[in-house]
Amino acid sequence: MTGLRTDLYELRMAASYLRRDMTEHATFSLFVRRLPHGRGFLVAAGLAEALAFLESFAFDDAELGYLRDLVGFDEPALTALAGLRFTGDVWAVPEGRVVFADEPLLEVTAPIAEAQLVETGVLNLITFHTTVATKAARCRLAAGGAQLVDFAFRRTHGIEAGAGVARASAIAGFAATSDVEAAMRYGLTPSGTMAHSYVEAFPDERAAFRAFAADFPTNPIFLVDTYDTPAGVRAAVDVVTELGLTGPFGVRLDSGDLGALARETRAILDGAGLRQATIFASGSLDETVIAGLVAQDAPIDGYGVGTKMGVSYDAPSLDSAYKLVAYGERPVLKLSPGKATLPAAKQVFRAPTGAAGDVVGLRDEPPPGGREPLLVQVMRGGRRLDPADPAEAVRAARGRFDADLAWLPEPATRLADPAPPAVTVSPALATLHERVAARFGRR
Repeated sequence: MTGLRTDLYELRMAASYLRRDMTEHATFSLFVRRLPHGRGFLVAAGLAEALAFLESFAFDDAELGYLRDLVGFDEPALTALAGLRFTGDVWAVPEGRVVFADEPLLEVTAPIAEAQLVETGVLNLITFHTTVATKAARCRLAAGGAQLVDFAFRRTHGIEAGAGVARASAIAGFAATSDVEAAMRYGLTPSGTMAHSYVEAFPDERAAFRAFAADFPTNPIFLVDTYDTPAGVRAAVDVVTELGLTGPFGVRLDSGDLGALARETRAILDGAGLRQATIFASGSLDETVIAGLVAQDAPIDGYGVGTKMGVSYDAPSLDSAYKLVAYGERPVLKLSPGKATLPAAKQVFRAPTGAAGDVVGLRDEPPPGGREPLLVQVMRGGRRLDPADPAEAVRAARGRFDADLAWLPEPATRLADPAPPAVTVSPALATLHERVAARFGRR
């Protein structure tokens, strides 16, 4: 059960709504107020997990007992919560689509107690996955044609976060993940080489490489920097020659001046006639380091990206919000300085070219000339409309991201000082905003 996976104030507000028979449908909009520093776009992710959370939302007897005995909820409140399930509708930006600040990623419409209770879980899931997918996308932009592998699992903020990072990075274009369970769950390619402990457990590097290649002869990757990197590369060459390996293999660099070592490694491999051998790099990598290596033409074929991608090191969260925009037939808004919101259920309209910028409008207004609506209905009556296979969902999201990456204007894709396209408000939404704000004496 997931009923207690929320903040206490959500439970108190929901109980108060129910006590007063406030059961009309409310619409909440989830959006990001501003892009983190250095980001020119976001990659929508986490929707599949959020919808699964909504479908399973309920309170079991133990949770209700806790609310009674330790939180002080009375019997009428407990009775109301006991039968509560999420029965609402959800409109959302499909995973993998590029989005910008002030655009709804997701909107929930449900009886207000239900929509209020799920705020914390939905906001958590969408925020985390979108944060990581965006960081992974920047690594892809930096890497050019090189392959990227998710190495983040051991330092993500929790076991389940590791699976989330594997999934989000796959949406953004990573080729594989070290997280084996996540690979099985989402239909990803598992990837792994060896650790320094494996090399150290043998008398020398040659013995370690010989054993590894004998046990895993299909595309073995030798970790060559345990002692002396050039010597490690030569040991790998000797083992490959000795065993007569003719298939693909590679070496992994995990420390030191990766650019200089990659050039020296390439020279050793090519000098031995092993031009098919690949060079894989890892070790505290992010998009800035990768871009630097690419700029110096370092002969690196793939990168293992771990901690800095898995926790989105430079921008570990988003200024995301989940705000009430309509209750019953009444559109509502906030006028708080720096946190003002737009009223009513909304839609994002996108032009064929990114330079034209998006338009945020009312959900039921016709698309402005030549634009497509971005949000689609993904849940009706508390049930997903298209509960896709987990692996297929990732593949589809990856395809959407590939298309949107090609659509993005160049200024938005810059790793330094990006400039996202402008997002404007439709005349119909602007008029409604003025009318609702005027009720409170402000424009």
